[in-house]
Amino acid sequence: MSVIEAIILGIIQGLTEFLPVSSSGHLTIAEFIMGGDNLPEENKLYMVFLHGATALSTIVIYRKDIVSLFKGLFKFAWNDETKFITFIALSMIPAAIAGLFFEDQIDYFFEGELTLVGLMLIITSLLLVLADRAKKTHKKVTGFEAIIIGVAQAVAIAPGISRSGATISTSVLLGIDRDKAARFSFLMVIPLILGKMLLDLKDIFSGEMQVPETSATPLIIGFIAAFVVGLFACRWMIALVKRAKLTYFAIYCFVVGVGALIYTMV
Repeated sequence: MSVIEAIILGIIQGLTEFLPVSSSGHLTIAEFIMGGDNLPEENKLYMVFLHGATALSTIVIYRKDIVSLFKGLFKFAWNDETKFITFIALSMIPAAIAGLFFEDQIDYFFEGELTLVGLMLIITSLLLVLADRAKKTHKKVTGFEAIIIGVAQAVAIAPGISRSGATISTSVLLGIDRDKAARFSFLMVIPLILGKMLLDLKDIFSGEMQVPETSATPLIIGFIAAFVVGLFACRWMIALVKRAKLTYFAIYCFVVGVGALIYTMV
């Protein structure tokens, strides 16, 4: 992989990890149009680094919140911080189950099925429109709602369903404050991203995932690109959620989804 390709991949990952447009859906569409199969093994190694970059950008954005959560946790009391961490853990259960037991089946089911991806993008579009029209409240996340949001995150394993779009829209539709919805959505994914990275690294070191010899320069540059763009995209998404401006992305997802459906018919 060249440096230019690494930068482009980093920019795409940094944007689509946070913006509600489904990175997996766009990747599937691109592969279908180009007539390619799954990403080569070299790109899988890059994706480990790029996911780490976007996880780091989330940590930087919410560093004060994360420090506060850990301080509250180490007080060994049932306080707001401990409750929030518990809710994060609850939200991880559905996504962890989906990822561990159904990811390969879903990948196989959606592989090359551009029609399904188009339909999922249209569903994402509808979710974003509904979220923008929801009434503003000051409600916090509860344990039951954390599980429901976790289910939304699990559903987002399907290409075309945006993870951030699904979790934030579900949160807002449950009546949760928009700022709190964005905060919970972005913090809840950090453990999952790090866990997925550890599994991929285990496959790499165990030899289950073949990794070709490659220069470290594109890896580093791609990581930096994803990190910097991720910082921008995360802050932008938080601002858009607060101002109920997700309709623009809804229109985009709808157009791309319909375009994908039309492409399969011609």
